[in-house]
Amino acid sequence: MNRSELAATARALAPKGKGILAADESTGTIQKRFESIQVASTEDTRRTYRDLLFTTPGVDEFISGVILFDETIRQKALDGTPFPELLDKRGIIPGIKVDTGAKDMAGFPGEKITEGLDGLRERLAEYRRLGARFAKWRAVITIGKEIPSRACLEANAHALACYAALCQEAGLVPIVEPEVLMDGNHSIERCEEVTVDRRSIKAVTLHHTYYQLHEHRVYLDGTLLKPNMVLSGKDCPRQAGVAEVAEATVRCLKATVPVAVPGIVFLSGGQSAVMATEHLNAMNAMGTYPWELSYSYGRALQDPPLKTWKGKPENVPAAQRAFYHRSSCNSAARYGKYNKAME
Repeated sequence: MNRSELAATARALAPKGKGILAADESTGTIQKRFESIQVASTEDTRRTYRDLLFTTPGVDEFISGVILFDETIRQKALDGTPFPELLDKRGIIPGIKVDTGAKDMAGFPGEKITEGLDGLRERLAEYRRLGARFAKWRAVITIGKEIPSRACLEANAHALACYAALCQEAGLVPIVEPEVLMDGNHSIERCEEVTVDRRSIKAVTLHHTYYQLHEHRVYLDGTLLKPNMVLSGKDCPRQAGVAEVAEATVRCLKATVPVAVPGIVFLSGGQSAVMATEHLNAMNAMGTYPWELSYSYGRALQDPPLKTWKGKPENVPAAQRAFYHRSSCNSAARYGKYNKAME
């Protein structure tokens, strides 16, 4: 895939009114989700659940792409169609999670480094053959006393850039995901500092990321950014309001994200389904930007259909309606036209 094709795919993943479904939960993560509805996590139940999501009538109006897990990209829908082919026929672009998870960073208590670069070139080539047209790699940055360290920020930014360069070599659009976690009791001001503030040598997550992408000659027009919103820590006594979150997040993006990047697809990061929609809506209602402000939600799109489904075949239509509704709400938020009356 040449540069023009990479750029076209990146734009197609973040068009007006659409966003990305993150359905790339690892086996361990989806097991926890299934336990919450008292459903055994097996290859068959995971396939049935994802079939429910991917075949929801009309959802292609709101979903531009789906991030798959290694197991899922190899599975077939209940009608026998390979999942990547099923999505492609609906005009939904198949993607793939390619990192192998965040592990403890040696010598840096409380901090993580994402692994998965070994053998990545070969895995990307295989995923391309299986139908993937974009990929995702997640780095996690923890806020705490004396952390994040500069070493952690630099190591994760370097890995993100190596991954992105390899993706583009393989003809896949890389989604770059440096997530500053909500975990902790930090204020929204501290989250903003860690995400972007150049005054602190340690607090430059997005600056480190784009510096490394530049150093690795990554073609930014053929990438997407998947950042956290700037939020209060989930244990912070004062939770910032919707307008405050929107203003702080946009301020960060304007200070760091090059205009060449076609789209910013936010992660929901532990927010409730409704709150993730409200925050996205507030940002888009504030004005226009050089990049599309979109979504790449996992739990914030999936919680309602998962809880409606409960593993019962007779609940599939109702679960699909719940998924369609949540997707339509986020589509409205892409225009800044969502309101709570839609709920």
